[in-house]
Amino acid sequence: MKTPTVRTIALVAVMAAVVCVLTSIVHVPTPTPAGYVHLGDIGANFAALAFGPGPGFLIAGGGMAIADLLTAGAASWAPGTLVVHGLQAVVVAIIGRNRKPWVMFLAATAGGVVVVVGYLLYAWLFMGMTLAAAFAEVPYNILQVAVGLLGVLVYLLVARAYPPLTRWADRD
Repeated sequence: MKTPTVRTIALVAVMAAVVCVLTSIVHVPTPTPAGYVHLGDIGANFAALAFGPGPGFLIAGGGMAIADLLTAGAASWAPGTLVVHGLQAVVVAIIGRNRKPWVMFLAATAGGVVVVVGYLLYAWLFMGMTLAAAFAEVPYNILQVAVGLLGVLVYLLVARAYPPLTRWADRD
């Protein structure tokens, strides 16, 4: 593993802050007891495709976990958020590595499956929710990851406008 440069550390910190804001600014509570729907998955998918699995894990998982820490009543979800959304970014980065748009959308969908299943298991196994209550969160998580597919579109538009972006994730 390469030692991260100051530039990479700064990039991860700024992008994690962007994901935190996307998660916090449009923050719609769900009628179920545990969750809220947000735009953070857009940033997670963008970061995974643009910067690769390592930075993507820190940006997506870290940014959304910080948002949980800042949101009243959501701090206990932060450890699960870090892992679930971090793994989402890893899956998206690895599958989406070939840069074909349809594969990137497939990658974001696979990352969405990680989120839905990950939160289901976290709610049930670690948060003490009944399996029925954990399943009640699933439709809202599906909605959230569906909106997160916009992150692929954002990546494609930014990469077209700024082609050097496509080289960043390939540095690993």
